Amino acid sequence: MDQFNRFFTGRPTTTIAQDLLGHELVYHGPQGTISGLIVETEAYLGINDSASHAFGDRHTDYTASLYGNPGDLYIYQIRGMVCCDIVTQPAGEPQGILIRGLEPWCGAKQMAANRKTSGVNVSNGPAKLMKAFGINDRQLDGQAMSTSPLQVRLAATKTPLMVDAGPRIGVNPSGKDAQQPLRFTVHGNPYVSHTKRRDDRADHGWTTYDKADH
Repeated sequence: MDQFNRFFTGRPTTTIAQDLLGHELVYHGPQGTISGLIVETEAYLGINDSASHAFGDRHTDYTASLYGNPGDLYIYQIRGMVCCDIVTQPAGEPQGILIRGLEPWCGAKQMAANRKTSGVNVSNGPAKLMKAFGINDRQLDGQAMSTSPLQVRLAATKTPLMVDAGPRIGVNPSGKDAQQPLRFTVHGNPYVSHTKRRDDRADHGWTTYDKADH
């Protein structure tokens, strides 16, 4: 079992989703190395979770990667937009964590160029952050992070001062699990999606703060 397998199993998915805050999502792509600090995650709890792609133990070719090994990438598209989910728990248990928001870190200028915008809109959403990395298709779907150009840096770069929990965004509001507090965010970070700008903190919600593009 490699280090990614170990990190993404053996603990509840909700715990892993909170622990990911402050870690870097790193992409070693054709434009060089780009990374962002994870500031927002959503946990999806498998076959009994009404918002999960695997609800009811639904198996399709499209969702096959969600049933893979812990630390595998489940890259999916919704309305033509690409999103990144990381598989948690042992193979066959289709739980995962959606990466919903990143604070640009390494290659921040390239991220802004890829998005053709600047400020928080560069990566304050799951499809936005993938486009900021220059990832526009599902080619990485099913890859193990140990060998993928897209992976999480397992040593945390930053530590949140406070973590908030609330309902997930964009799930079926009539589903039985729609209001479960399974979305985790760095309190006061401006790159958290659907946040009120008045709530932004000068330190971006980290115990220590300095600028991106290291």
